[in-house]
Amino acid sequence: MQLTARSVEGCADRAAVSTQVRAHIADVATQLHAACIFIEQYGGAPVRLAVLPEYLFTSYPGRIGVGDFAEKVAFDVDGPEYAALGKVAQDRGLHLAVNAYERDVHFPGLYFQASLVFAPSGDCVLRYRRLNSMFAPTPHDVWTAYLDHYGIDGVFPVARTEIGNLSAIASEEIVYPEIARAHALRGAEVFVHSSSEIGSPNPTHKALAKRARAFENLAYVVSANTAGISGTALPLASADGNSCVVDWRGAVLSESNSGETFTAFADIDLHALRAARRKPGMTNYLARQRTELFAHNPQVQPADRLANTVPTRDDFRRAHDEVIARLDREGLI
Repeated sequence: MQLTARSVEGCADRAAVSTQVRAHIADVATQLHAACIFIEQYGGAPVRLAVLPEYLFTSYPGRIGVGDFAEKVAFDVDGPEYAALGKVAQDRGLHLAVNAYERDVHFPGLYFQASLVFAPSGDCVLRYRRLNSMFAPTPHDVWTAYLDHYGIDGVFPVARTEIGNLSAIASEEIVYPEIARAHALRGAEVFVHSSSEIGSPNPTHKALAKRARAFENLAYVVSANTAGISGTALPLASADGNSCVVDWRGAVLSESNSGETFTAFADIDLHALRAARRKPGMTNYLARQRTELFAHNPQVQPADRLANTVPTRDDFRRAHDEVIARLDREGLI
């Protein structure tokens, strides 16, 4: 579903944010219902998986401080917003993949960008938190404590469902092959990718990466982009278009143009994917991996840099500058 993200910048407080978000969820439920009916009449099969864009219900934090955004905007893990989204999945009888910013009681003052999947039961069966971000906290920034609470399977979760093994990739993480590979090596067959990115008739970095992540892992990529972001100073369609479904061979099965639409829909053939993964040959890139070769790569971004710290936006930029300077000193760039 390629839909317009709505910024909550204009909301006065957390109560106003919640009211706007709940209204938006209701609107999306109506759109999803209509789209499912059309697709089922068009293709003759029920819709089993729907993917929504990145930060659809709040937009991005912008210049709002980390602590302030966590307090005013970020969802609670057991909050009413997620309960409402679970009910949407339950009412439609499908798996619903969403992306939002959320708080964690173990890390006060911070928020994480989370990709979740709700099952037809309404239960959350997958919670993945973005690991690589320029201006937002990630689990890697509080790595030691995060592993203590959630373990490595909580970092790279895979949901084993009746429609296949699902995992999530958030936004620009699609250009980092290691993240998709870590999920694939844990059994992921379908990557749900919530994004808010520049659309173009030319191949963008993300568009190229979606195809690469699919064929190198023998996995499907279901990628939902925003249809613009409303309520900000940016021109509306700055992040719009090119939602797509890519098969395990890297072929784009369907792709949307610009605007709000459901037209990036396709069939997922798990039998063909599983057969390919079990067939010896040069194109079985997943089974040909030699992962031990890469266990001792040089460190780039350090872990635990936000332990016991609530950062400012300038702190993120300063840390990035320090990494570049260190890699330069060490002759690595």
